[in-house]
Amino acid sequence: MESPVYIQIHNQLKKDIEAGKWSIGDRIPSERELALNFEVSRMTLRQAVQTLVDEGILERRIGAGTYVANRKVQEKMSGVTSFTDLMTAQGKTPSSKTISFHIANPSLSESEKLQLKDGEQVLRMERIRYADNVPICFEVATVPQSLVADFSKAEITSSFYKTLEEKGGYQMGGAQQTVSAQLASERIAEYLDIKRNGSILRLRQVSFLNDGTPFEYVRTQYVGERFEFYLER
Repeated sequence: MESPVYIQIHNQLKKDIEAGKWSIGDRIPSERELALNFEVSRMTLRQAVQTLVDEGILERRIGAGTYVANRKVQEKMSGVTSFTDLMTAQGKTPSSKTISFHIANPSLSESEKLQLKDGEQVLRMERIRYADNVPICFEVATVPQSLVADFSKAEITSSFYKTLEEKGGYQMGGAQQTVSAQLASERIAEYLDIKRNGSILRLRQVSFLNDGTPFEYVRTQYVGERFEFYLER
């Protein structure tokens, strides 16, 4: 199965950055230039760039273009906690709306984060997560297809961690988490019912089973005024 065009462009741009074509802090060519170079529409090119922004590889600067992101300070937070459990513990009713759910070839970033072998496919799903029917975050989660082959869509989208533990017999381990700030794109603002360029907290997380196997790569955008992170030492 051939990857979508925007994933192919994502992969090539990531390779170019890793090869030193652009250094940290460098401005990459405009979307118009890149779209012409790749011979794709601006919309397709923008989708590829946005995936790199969501992964923290690129960053947009209002009125100035798109740049190779600076390395940010990383702070270790708590281990793997499901959104469902987190909201329930706070006395709120969790729910979600699935935007997309499909088996696909992994991007380079997904393959690296999940330590996939050649030819392995992934399940990639996009969801809006709610607490008491108020949108809290937009989430893109990628997991190895082999891990969830025996589970139904409902079991995966309703409470993924609970399904892994109770039906799959897996035990959760730790997580690597990175939090940064950004402005909401038009699409994300619509999903989360906020103004475009509203404040967003972006979490990138790789979750591990207790044997150290990475099983999930998540890119989540939280509404800044509706969610906060805290650290326990």
